[in-house]
Amino acid sequence: MNQLEQLAITAKDLGCKVCCDEPMSRHTTFKIGGPADLFITVYNRDAVQKLYRAAHELDVPLLPIGNGSNMLVSDSGIRGGVIALGGELSQIRLSGDGCTVHCGAGATLAGLCVFAREHSLTGLEFAWGIPGAAGGAAFMNAGAYENAMESVLASCTHVTKTGEIGSLSGAKLELGYRHSAYTENGCTILSLTVRLNRGDREQIAARMDELLGRRKAKQPLEMPSAGSVFKRPQGHFAGALIENCGLKGRSVGGAMVSPKHAGFIVNTGNATCRDVLELIDIIKETVYRQTNVELECEIKTIG
Repeated sequence: MNQLEQLAITAKDLGCKVCCDEPMSRHTTFKIGGPADLFITVYNRDAVQKLYRAAHELDVPLLPIGNGSNMLVSDSGIRGGVIALGGELSQIRLSGDGCTVHCGAGATLAGLCVFAREHSLTGLEFAWGIPGAAGGAAFMNAGAYENAMESVLASCTHVTKTGEIGSLSGAKLELGYRHSAYTENGCTILSLTVRLNRGDREQIAARMDELLGRRKAKQPLEMPSAGSVFKRPQGHFAGALIENCGLKGRSVGGAMVSPKHAGFIVNTGNATCRDVLELIDIIKETVYRQTNVELECEIKTIG
């Protein structure tokens, strides 16, 4: 019995759902990616802790994926285990003060926004329409419309690679543009606490509708993508640079620079990871040659 088989048995004994050779194209918003050796859905903190300890002892890498919204998975897939969080690790609840929300990292960011709206809490309207899980939003300090998670995120609880539970709060979260301490420390976020303010439910809903309308009008939400491909270069907008370089509609295989918003690469139906990477290289090379601006990828390439 090899290490993967041992880990799969351990995961099942812990009440996890385990799928072998699971196509990652089923679990990413890009609809791209080869098979993961193990795809494990974990439902509670105790199981997460024991699973990470076992994986560490067996020397099997574990990768949390959230909602798969900011990643490009290799055509050859992912070696080791991929972790999805469900059950109590995706629950959302309100604290006694009525303004603090505790959210499992596996909850969708959309679900967290709806929860805030239904409880007349303001502060998360900017995040309505951002795809992904709440944990992923904290991980990369997701943002839009001149706002980001750092404006509401108070703390995160995590598990280390060796199965130890810990937490970070305040300045220790190291929140910056598309960055947090978790983009560097290798820990997996299990839950987050956000602090919001009391507001008017109708006004909150109206603001959410307004921002989603703007998003739908400008972004290719109707096609598979991983969101914005590039970080915003200082003093510029990536989409505008790409469009001005004449790259709207440029394609490689099934990957295409969106005709609707040049900051997005969309999967027209049969794109591979290789297609996307080749198109990214063309974009970066063309933009640098024509504008002397170096684009940096925002999406994570995995596997």
